[in-house]
Amino acid sequence: MIKQAYEDLTKINLLDFSKKSVLIIGAGYIANQYAIALSNLKIKDVTILGKSKENLQKFKEFPNFEIIDGGYERNLSKIKKKDLVIIAIPIEELTNTAKKVIENGHSRILIEKPGSVFKNDLLELKKIIKKEKVRIAYNRFFYPSFHKLLSLVESEGGITSCKFDFTEWLHTIEIEKYDTKICNRWGISNSLHVISMVLGLIGMPKKISTFQMGSLEWHPTGSIFVGNGISEKDIPFSYHANWGGGGRWGIEVITKENIYRLIPLEKLFVSKKGSIKWEEVNLQNPFLDVKEGIAEEIATMLNDELDKKVGMISLTDAIEFNEIAEEIFGYKIK
Repeated sequence: MIKQAYEDLTKINLLDFSKKSVLIIGAGYIANQYAIALSNLKIKDVTILGKSKENLQKFKEFPNFEIIDGGYERNLSKIKKKDLVIIAIPIEELTNTAKKVIENGHSRILIEKPGSVFKNDLLELKKIIKKEKVRIAYNRFFYPSFHKLLSLVESEGGITSCKFDFTEWLHTIEIEKYDTKICNRWGISNSLHVISMVLGLIGMPKKISTFQMGSLEWHPTGSIFVGNGISEKDIPFSYHANWGGGGRWGIEVITKENIYRLIPLEKLFVSKKGSIKWEEVNLQNPFLDVKEGIAEEIATMLNDELDKKVGMISLTDAIEFNEIAEEIFGYKIK
């Protein structure tokens, strides 16, 4: 799991990654965000493998990057070993692609979250790993807001309770763009981004009560989710998410001194004891034009000293996240 490292992560722009090499498999939005981060980190030895020339057009703004179309299946064996391979393709293809990357001799691999909506896929991938470093890219664990919050609550004696909301905006979800299995487990493919962040703050649940109500054609286990429990750190928590209503993702934690709010998750607010006023906490960000958490993940994967201080989300962590989500959303275990 991730350790607090606010000062280290906000200074990654001072580290030298210029001699590192990276392969990105994928050509969608997230792959482009990784490319932007690599450019900011001044990494020039970058190869991008995508399927179609049309999807790869967006990467022409990176003249030093090698762009190859035709898909990874045809081209992966031709690529020399890189310091890091980033897999940023549709969720249903992630674990099989990771297996191919390992078969081709790459040893440091970052897989887009959540790795799979089925924990058994992650368990099967885990079985073939020997010395390879394989991690799941939960970028919200690397937000400046997350690490600043960890630092503040540590100085105040820790979190005493927590509540969170993983509401989804149904009217904005273009279901037709996704595989049916991904939609049926939308809680893992999307809402888990918030839930995992909470688990990083308070620890895994040791007791949990979950309730699901309502139903959607593409998400039959429910559309309203409420529950509560106690974490392994003895922190009580509760959640309430109604996908049919308004609201937004958010996390609130309380200490003996203050209450903190991550709403939106990228920002941190505090309401001091005895006050009802919310004040924004100033945050440092190493790269203002990079999607938050992306450059920090890459830096941590490439710098062993930083990795020792911060850590990354392992396959074991990701499997535990999926198991908790299966309980929260009422999914059949697969």
